[in-house]
Amino acid sequence: MKNMNKLLKQAQKMQSQVLKAQEELQRKEYEGAAGGGMVKIVMNGKNELVSIKINPEVVDPEDVEMLEDLIVAAYTTAFEQVKSESESVFGSIQGGLGLPGM
Repeated sequence: MKNMNKLLKQAQKMQSQVLKAQEELQRKEYEGAAGGGMVKIVMNGKNELVSIKINPEVVDPEDVEMLEDLIVAAYTTAFEQVKSESESVFGSIQGGLGLPGM
């Protein structure tokens, strides 16, 4: 029974840490850029697009496909930053508790 109480306390501690980490990550902003910074995307930790900045020099009516590719590349870069930080934060919470099977 003593081990069960200890496990329950660890689970409660982990839940509290996860909620706090989620709130912090959701408030942060991440920037992805492509084309040497010609296209920049900012997204938050909720994976919501906050802003897009496009340098007018990259806008070519004859090559819209390149601009589309740059937007996708910048978005992917920002998304990977969110994903990487999220995995890092939640991995450290999980590893710090030493719960078996996690």
